[in-house]
Amino acid sequence: MRRCAVDKLTGTEILAKDVFTPEYQILLSVGMPLKQEYIEKLRELNIKEVYIEEDDLHTKTVVILREEVEASFKFKVKSILEKHTYSHNERLAELSSTADNIIMQILEEDKVVEQIYDIKGRSADIYEHSISICSLATLIALKLGLSHEKVHDIGVGCLLHDLGLRYTTVDYSDRDIDELTELEAAEFKKHPIYGYTALRGENWISNESKNMILYHHERMDGSGYPLKATDIPVECRIIQICDVFDEMICGIGCKKVKVYEAIAYLRKYRDIKFDGKIVDTFLEFTAVYPAGTTVRTNERETGIVLYQNKDFPDRPVLRIIKDRDGRNVDVLKDLGEIDNVYIEEVID
Repeated sequence: MRRCAVDKLTGTEILAKDVFTPEYQILLSVGMPLKQEYIEKLRELNIKEVYIEEDDLHTKTVVILREEVEASFKFKVKSILEKHTYSHNERLAELSSTADNIIMQILEEDKVVEQIYDIKGRSADIYEHSISICSLATLIALKLGLSHEKVHDIGVGCLLHDLGLRYTTVDYSDRDIDELTELEAAEFKKHPIYGYTALRGENWISNESKNMILYHHERMDGSGYPLKATDIPVECRIIQICDVFDEMICGIGCKKVKVYEAIAYLRKYRDIKFDGKIVDTFLEFTAVYPAGTTVRTNERETGIVLYQNKDFPDRPVLRIIKDRDGRNVDVLKDLGEIDNVYIEEVID
């Protein structure tokens, strides 16, 4: 806990010690949230300071897009893509400005390229998936110093990359391609071609964005599809990494896995399937263990990830809630400052 001036309270703090009236009666009890009306009462009684719980004991999640902003973009993208029919692309052009709006929202955040972000698994919602990889790819492009035009093309390509899934009937949610029948797998692997073909003759979308739609499942070693291409442009190499990561944590065309497992996959195939420089750039801002994750350390303690350490995506600040013997404790451990303690496993 720490002492805090009443005039500095914001209305979000938790009281760490009882507050008494001049007659020594309890005015506010420990554990109470200090709402604005309570703060006004403290001022009326000329109480200058109170003790509040340390901010370090509360989970702090850092997201790329605020929840309400992401929801509005999802509604926009969904309303356009759900009404799209093959070769009728009039409204799809609106997604060009939507991509710019997402990019502007990201740029408005302070120190956007210096943060470590908590990216958590979600359901296999294809529209949310498109917005997520648009955000991830935009961050990579900004960190790589790409031009404004290139960032725009990447944003548009991301929002439209899975357009071809609108023309398939394969159930791809939480299923590996190996689990599909031969016909289902062949149909699923055609979706990049379907999307590319639908937009090939459009002038409002650049060739770079069109290539992202066609190439987003290709791999540097030729193991991808549908073309088994190996000569892959930079914007396509960016979307490949963002797409496979987000697919893995959502279960789109594959079995759903934890964030740390998807990161391990990218590390394993760095400079094999995926561009090593872009993988490294992606990992610079992606938390291996998102805030709120329950983990066990090598000392057999159980903890909850509170928030991330800048420059240490795999060494967050933990709130230890059980010691090695299973006893309840409440201890803060900053893995960025402790060399011999590390996260050994994630507890479901």
